[in-house]
Amino acid sequence: MWLETSNREVMIAGPKAKPGIDRIKPHMLGSAADELPPAWALLNSNESVFGPSRHARDAARASVSGIERYPEGVDVALVREIAGFHGLDSDRIVVGQGADDLLARLFRAYLGQGDQLVRSANGYLKVPNYAHANGGEVVSVEDDELTPSVDGMIAALTERTRVVYVANPENPAGTYLPKAEVERLHAAIPDDVLLLLDCAYAEYAWAGDYDPGHDLVTRSANVVVCRTFSKIYGLAGARVGWAHGPRDVIDAVRRIALTFPMAKPSVAAAMAALEDQAHVAFVRQENRALLEGFCDRLVSLGVDYVPSQTNFVLVRMPGAVQSEAAVLALGEKGIRVRRMNAPAYADCFRVSIGLRHELDATSRALESHLKEVT
Repeated sequence: MWLETSNREVMIAGPKAKPGIDRIKPHMLGSAADELPPAWALLNSNESVFGPSRHARDAARASVSGIERYPEGVDVALVREIAGFHGLDSDRIVVGQGADDLLARLFRAYLGQGDQLVRSANGYLKVPNYAHANGGEVVSVEDDELTPSVDGMIAALTERTRVVYVANPENPAGTYLPKAEVERLHAAIPDDVLLLLDCAYAEYAWAGDYDPGHDLVTRSANVVVCRTFSKIYGLAGARVGWAHGPRDVIDAVRRIALTFPMAKPSVAAAMAALEDQAHVAFVRQENRALLEGFCDRLVSLGVDYVPSQTNFVLVRMPGAVQSEAAVLALGEKGIRVRRMNAPAYADCFRVSIGLRHELDATSRALESHLKEVT
């Protein structure tokens, strides 16, 4: 840092962050579209355009009464509700400020200097940053057309592997591993290595062979499943996530939580949202119909995409220049989509599934842009 004196500035040495912090980088790309006026269609962050249950909104508002008090025990109450709904053991569940909070804590607890994280090269792009923050090394395994390669991840295991991470379904690709493949991967992992299944989009997946892995958790001593209320429940701003795992792992994650890990309005909203499964079923049905309709429109435009089991679709353009140009063209129409910071996604952009009129406008804007450049 710089120290000011009466006539000059002198460079002095200050505290240095621990090794690895300087390797952390953004996992999403900005673009010229970021400089445009505010958008009317935000299709860039995979939020539920249907929002939360009305009961969740009402519960959050009501909980503001008494907000001057610390939220004693609200996390325990939410754990019990989640356990009861899913038929799980509450001793095996911990909640946190979104799944990201829990992922960060899991890496703090189980990955140290020189330890290795094995992950799919083009999976959730933020995860390597958790390893870097703890001095860990990242082993990125080549995927199978943006789907995690079980054979490749098994081959990458070494005596220094401490965590194997799989997002299922994946983000930003929207692909998934069937239950049998997840179990095959687990069978090859040593007992002292943690298999971390990030299932943020589990409620959206409709494939018959998909499973989030809770049964595998109950049968194993080294599997953790992370879930969230940010996606289908429409509570991204409330920051509520949960993890299901072995008792000793969950205990470790609890020990390194904040003193009061959850806010009262967030917990109240999550508990009410969990009870309103009619809203969840509505969102799931509408999302799939809108996703399939938008993908059909992409086909009619001659635009490639990656089949998705989520509330977003990864669109592929002929190259990186064309991708950036398409994103800018959409931005000029007030539509925000997302580009990702990885070579495999240079020619892609991700479109979150919005309302019908938003997706119709997106396809029209894309069609107009393609006509202009051809």
